[in-house]
Amino acid sequence: MEQIIKSLLETDMYKFSMGQAIYHQYPEYMTTWDFKCRNKDVHFTEEMRQEIARQIRLYCDLRFSEDELKYLDNIKWIKGSYVNFLRLWHPNFADFTIDDQAECGLRIETRGSWLNTSMYEIPTLAIVNEVYFRMNYDYDQLYRQFERKLEEKISWLKEGACNIGSFSEFGLRRRLSAEAQELAVRRMSEEKYADSTFVGTSNVYLARKFNVTPVGTQAHEWIMCVGQGNHQLNPSYSNLFALTSWVKEYGVLNGTALTDTITTDMFLRDFDLTFATLFSGVRHDSADPIEWGEKIIEHYQKLGIDPKTKTLLFSDSLNFKKADAIREHFKGRAKVAFGIGTYIANDTDVTPLNIVMKTVLCNGQDVAKLSDVAGKGMCRNPEYVDYLERSIKWRNEHEQRI
Repeated sequence: MEQIIKSLLETDMYKFSMGQAIYHQYPEYMTTWDFKCRNKDVHFTEEMRQEIARQIRLYCDLRFSEDELKYLDNIKWIKGSYVNFLRLWHPNFADFTIDDQAECGLRIETRGSWLNTSMYEIPTLAIVNEVYFRMNYDYDQLYRQFERKLEEKISWLKEGACNIGSFSEFGLRRRLSAEAQELAVRRMSEEKYADSTFVGTSNVYLARKFNVTPVGTQAHEWIMCVGQGNHQLNPSYSNLFALTSWVKEYGVLNGTALTDTITTDMFLRDFDLTFATLFSGVRHDSADPIEWGEKIIEHYQKLGIDPKTKTLLFSDSLNFKKADAIREHFKGRAKVAFGIGTYIANDTDVTPLNIVMKTVLCNGQDVAKLSDVAGKGMCRNPEYVDYLERSIKWRNEHEQRI
C-alpha cells in the first residue's frame, strides 16, 4: 500500500492551535492515549495490524519542510517560537504500542510527552481507516460510491435543496482515504452554492493545497489535560483552567470554545462575561443540538451579550439535512456554522468506522471526558469517573452562581 500520511501538515488544525499552547504552557506534561473502535462487528486482522504499524513507521519518518513551516508561520495566531520548535520536532515510533490485545483485534496505545502524543491522534486514525477499507473491501467500488454521493450532495447545495450557510470539512480522522478527502475538498471548494459557503477544512495539508481556510481551535484533550492533569486542582473547574490558559495564549484570537468535556452545564458555570466576550463562539459536539443552542443563547442573553454577535459551531454527526434544519431554527438569532466530517469524507454504501483515540492518563493519573450524552465518554478507571461526577455534583449543589 502507498504511504498514507505524506506530510506532517496532514492533521487537523486544532492540533497546531493546542500544540502551541502546550509548548508554551505545559511542555512538561506527559500523556497516555488509547485507541477504541466503537463498531461491535469490526475486526482487524494480523495483516491489517502489520500494515497499520508500517504506515505509522512511515509517518514517523516525516519532517516539516521549510515551505510548510512558512505556511504555518503565516497563520495569524501561530507564533515564531512554536514554528521554530516544529522545525526540530518529529514523531517518535517508540511512543507507540500496537498489538491485538483488544476486542476488535487492534490495540494502539501512545505514551510520551503531551507535545508528541497529541500530534499522533489524527494521522493514526486516518491510517487505521484507510488500511481497513482498502484491505477489507473492494476499494475501487467504494470510491465510485463515494464519488456518486459526493456529487449528489454538491447538487443539493447548488440547487438550494439544502441551505446550510457557512460550513467546513472535518473528516480527516474518519475519511475513506486520502484520495477521497482530497476529492471532497477540491470539489466543495470549486463550486458556488445557492445559500451555502464552503469555508475550509480541518486538514491543514489540504487547506494549503487548495488555498482554503484551515479550521480548528481546541479538542476535549485540552480541557481534560489542563483541567485534570494536575490532581491538586478540583476537576469540576476543568473548563475554568482551560479557558484561562487559552486566553493567556491567544487573547481574542482563535476563540471557539468546546463545551461538553465535563458537560455543557458545568462549562456555562465558568463561561462568564469576560470569557463569553473574548471567545467568538462555542462548539457543540454531543446531545441534542437544538436544546444545546437554546441553552447557549439563553446564557449569552443573561450575560447581556447579543447572541447574534456570536457563532454556534455544530460538529456532531451532521449531514446536510440536519444542518439545514439547525440553521433554520436559529436563523436571525445567532451566527451558525457547521463542521461536517464523516458525511463528507466517508459516505459510501458501507457503514463507516466509529473510531477514536482519547487521552486516558495525564502525568500518570486518570483523566476523563463525560460528554453531554452517554457513550461518548472514555476513561480507564471507573473510580475516577465517579470522583469527577461527585466533584461536579458537589459544586452544583453548594456553589452559588455569581
